[in-house]
Amino acid sequence: MTLQLFTAREQPAAEKRRRRRRRRRRHHNNRRTRDRFGDTVWSSWRGGERKTQPRIMKAALGFCLVFLTLRSPGVLSLSTHVAIVYPQDPVLRMGSNLTASCWVHPELGVHANSLFWTLNGHQLPSSLYRVLSPTNLSVTLAGLNASRQTSGDNLVCHNHKGHILAGSCLYVGMPPEKPVNLTCWSRNTKDLTCSWAPGGKGETNISTLYKLKYKLRWYGTEKECEDYSHTQPYSCSITQDLHLFTPYEIWVEASNRLGRATSDVIILDILDVVTTDPPSGVTVSRLGQLEDQLSVRWEAPPALKDFLFKAKYQIRYRLEESQDWKVMNDVGNQTSCRLAGLRPGTVYFVQVRCNPVGIYGSRKAGIWSEWSHPTAASTPHSERLMSCDSKSSGDSNSTLRRELKQFLGWVKKHAYGCSSMSMKLYDQWRVDMQKSPKTRNQVLQGDKS
Repeated sequence: MTLQLFTAREQPAAEKRRRRRRRRRRHHNNRRTRDRFGDTVWSSWRGGERKTQPRIMKAALGFCLVFLTLRSPGVLSLSTHVAIVYPQDPVLRMGSNLTASCWVHPELGVHANSLFWTLNGHQLPSSLYRVLSPTNLSVTLAGLNASRQTSGDNLVCHNHKGHILAGSCLYVGMPPEKPVNLTCWSRNTKDLTCSWAPGGKGETNISTLYKLKYKLRWYGTEKECEDYSHTQPYSCSITQDLHLFTPYEIWVEASNRLGRATSDVIILDILDVVTTDPPSGVTVSRLGQLEDQLSVRWEAPPALKDFLFKAKYQIRYRLEESQDWKVMNDVGNQTSCRLAGLRPGTVYFVQVRCNPVGIYGSRKAGIWSEWSHPTAASTPHSERLMSCDSKSSGDSNSTLRRELKQFLGWVKKHAYGCSSMSMKLYDQWRVDMQKSPKTRNQVLQGDKS
């Protein structure tokens, strides 16, 4: 047995040899393999599962995908990648220029002049390329247009067979401009809903976040609205911890990866921006045999019955065959009104809306509610309009008989017994006839049967 003694200088050399042997074994285990067709296949480990690069290039226009890159934090290292595209996922302003580079691992045995680039699946012309080294090919894009979708555009590096080596997402857009048209309203003092519009042309072409913020004017802390609308993109409702008789400061902040902007601050009291539900129980009826008048009645909004306020009402009405509404603005605080100067023997549609003015002494104008559902009624026929001309009388009688036949057929399905017969039933039939053409045809077909 031979005893070997190492001097202090020889010990590091022996350690270096052992480290080289370990590296060679590790490199041998991780080297790339060849498939049966001789094409190179690269693998990476993600979450303990081995995934192999597909052999067929797939166009990815709808989603921004990152190919053959381990998305771990830190600086990208070519030692752990087959290829790398730099920069990764840049955010750029519209009209700017970009030079991207594709580095290929030397052991891949691929020369840079055999590579090519695609943007959103379309091959870029070779005139935009520049070979920086045997393993590095760059591409220069000038005057970038806005991204097609907020998820970004795909810039991809391929080998000469079209296989994907690496890629990057390009986010091209603009910083947000100051949001505008910030308005707020409260439905029955139960919430505070605000809406706004993006500033400028509105579209930044990259993901932009809008936040509605508010605070009590004198002593409140800044808060953010949480109940954003899913149906309206620029709207949010504050539903908790509402304070009456205290002004709010409200504003909108817009931000993306290129910048941020803040709207003007508006100051309001909830009692000054209250709106309510449309009036309920709207009825329209004849005034005896007065051929040119109808009576309209309604009920005050029940949600505000416990509030001290003076409501204003508006009425609008139109002819059955017309889409032009006539509005009555001087109805005042009463819950009934008489429509005069109407055509005899004509069906009218009527709607009512409410403005809760002066809730608890507020001096603001208030906000009008939505219109109530249309209610129909007909004025009596005028005896003075009866003509002695036999031809016109015949045409009028023919139309009357046809309409009466249709009405009686409709009554069979909607009335039970003679006690249910009334002019209101006739008016309801005329409402059904005013619906969509499809519904009108169904009514007429039912009448024929």
